[in-house]
Amino acid sequence: MPNTLIIGSGSYVPENVIEGSHFKDAVFYDDNHQLIEKPTEEIIEKFVDITEIERRRYANPEDFNSDLAHRASLEAIEDAGIDKEEIDYIIFATNFGEVDVNGIPNFMPSMSARLKGKLGIKRRDCINYDMIFGCPGWVESLILADTMIKAGKAKTVLVVGGETLSRVTDPYDRNKMIFADGAGAVVVTATEDSAVGVLADNTLCDNGEELCYLENGPSLNLEHDQSQLFIRMRGRKIYEYALKNVPDAIKATIDKAGLDISDIGKILIHQANAKMDYAMIGRLFKLYGQKDYDHAISPMTIQEFGNSSVATVPTLFDLIRKGKMEGQQFTPGSHILFTSVGAGMNINCVVYKFPEGKI
Repeated sequence: MPNTLIIGSGSYVPENVIEGSHFKDAVFYDDNHQLIEKPTEEIIEKFVDITEIERRRYANPEDFNSDLAHRASLEAIEDAGIDKEEIDYIIFATNFGEVDVNGIPNFMPSMSARLKGKLGIKRRDCINYDMIFGCPGWVESLILADTMIKAGKAKTVLVVGGETLSRVTDPYDRNKMIFADGAGAVVVTATEDSAVGVLADNTLCDNGEELCYLENGPSLNLEHDQSQLFIRMRGRKIYEYALKNVPDAIKATIDKAGLDISDIGKILIHQANAKMDYAMIGRLFKLYGQKDYDHAISPMTIQEFGNSSVATVPTLFDLIRKGKMEGQQFTPGSHILFTSVGAGMNINCVVYKFPEGKI
């Protein structure tokens, strides 16, 4: 049975750096639609203390999600050293599609179809899929690509995650300071070496009361147009859910691969809140009887890039792989984890091994 190997990666981080001062004139309401009377500077300062997000990136007004994904994909294809016509499938993870500057999502045609068109791929049997799976969408797309490769349905797959979340946030919600824009992509291909590539995966979906933890809803300001929908996030509920469920799901995937936490070189976890990520990784190590862990095992970009949802993990992977994150690198022959939690609520994890002598 073939296995799935990453042979190229790319990412696009928008050039517009949005500092906390960008929100200094904002007016915020709470979940009960009441005006928050605290000074905005105090709200921003507390937000940074909890999330560690000091800056985030926003796309240019003339750029769309498919444009960001196109740039990341071109880089990944060039890095892989393949002809774009070799691509059998394009899987595009997104949650809001092609959002215009007025915040209106658009999924027709699909994002993967738009991307295929912009890449200029002529193959009619290059199939395009969209993956709408919350923030875990890119990791789930990697799992789907691996499934298709192992089943012999594909040899080469472009796996993309892209989002322009800055366009779907409520101007009166403090949580808007979390979200950002970006895109990341990898090219994966079949390998006959079963000892490398994707070794194990795990996906869990809790879709009962958890459905409301992350959803779309009208503005918190009742005087604002209530017909427009924005990201609505119940932070405390998500924190409690993630801390309870994600560490166990990660450990189950490591166990499935026949490994121990000591075998894992890096944990690339989706980042929405630094405090939550530290807590999840800390609890994971406690499952292995370890009270402390070296934070270098779980690199962070959230402080500078914010939460770009499905783009976070592939962007992080690309930056480390290409030596663009100071103090971070992958080791040939090492194991890493891709893992995420998000709307649904959905959780997933992949154990991946690099070949010896090559990243």
